Amino acid sequence: MVRTQAEESAAMKNRMIADKALMEKVAEVAGVLCKAYESGHKTLWAGNGGSAADAQHMVGEIVNKFYFDRPGLPALALNTNSSVVTAIGNDYGYDKVFSKQLEGCAEEGDVFIGISTSGNSANLVDVLDICRKKGIVTVALVGERACRMDAYDYAIHIPSTVTPRVQEGHTLVGHILCSIIEESVFGKEK
Repeated sequence: MVRTQAEESAAMKNRMIADKALMEKVAEVAGVLCKAYESGHKTLWAGNGGSAADAQHMVGEIVNKFYFDRPGLPALALNTNSSVVTAIGNDYGYDKVFSKQLEGCAEEGDVFIGISTSGNSANLVDVLDICRKKGIVTVALVGERACRMDAYDYAIHIPSTVTPRVQEGHTLVGHILCSIIEESVFGKEK
C-alpha cells in the first residue's frame, strides 16, 4: 500500500512533466503572476477543504519566503477568515463567500487563484463575474476533467481524477509558481 501510493504519485508527476502544453501553461501563469507583482499588485487564493489548506499554504510561501530571505509579497487566502466567511455565508449564502471578498479586497491587476479538485465548486465559479468587472485575472488549479472553472482566464489541469493525486499536483504547481515569483521579483539567492 505504501509503495503503491508513492508510485501513483510519481507516475502522475511524470505525466505532468511529459505534458508539454501543461508545462507551458504553468510557465505562462508564472509570467502573469510575476507581472502582477512587479506592477505592485497582489494574489488572492481560495479553495474548499483540502484545497483551502493548499491556498493557505501557498500564501504563506509568498508572504514569508520560499527559498531565501527577502521582503514579503502581498497575498491573501480568502478562506482563512472564519468571521468573514461565516458572515457572508449566513447573509448571502456559501456560494458568495469568495466573490464578496473579492468585491471588497481586490483591484484591477490583481490575480485570483482558485483551487478545486473537481473544478466545479460553486463559490469558485461565482467569482467570475466580479473578477471580470474589476479586471482581476483568474487562474484555476483543477483536475484533468473538463469543468466549470475552465471559464477562468487560465486553467491548469492536473492529469488525474484521483483527489489525492490532483492535490499533490496542485502543490507541485504552487511550489513552482512560488519559486519563479521569488526569483523573478527578487533575483536569485545571493
